[in-house]
Amino acid sequence: MPRVSSVVATRKRRKKILKTAKGYWGAKSKHFKMAKQAVMKSGNYAFIGRKHRKRDFRRLWITRISAACRANGTNYSRFIKALKNNGIELNRKMLSEIILSDSGAFKHLLNESDCV
Repeated sequence: MPRVSSVVATRKRRKKILKTAKGYWGAKSKHFKMAKQAVMKSGNYAFIGRKHRKRDFRRLWITRISAACRANGTNYSRFIKALKNNGIELNRKMLSEIILSDSGAFKHLLNESDCV
């Protein structure tokens, strides 16, 4: 029985890693061992970055809402509590979009929530 070599699978795996590492600086894009390490590290950074992006956007929305509340004579925590007590279910992303696009609607929300 002939000996089976795994050359095809190995070459395919190596080409996939080197293709992913294309554009990396120096030997990280040329040598398989260094490319493999760089691709693994960049994958970890990308995974963490997707989590951080969610955090950062929520922080941005809260900052926008807080600034708009202060400009209208209340603060963020009172506004959010008043919205919940009055049964107005808008998430922070939508509140932030309302603030950017239609300030009149935001003032109407402030009046509806009875926090001014």
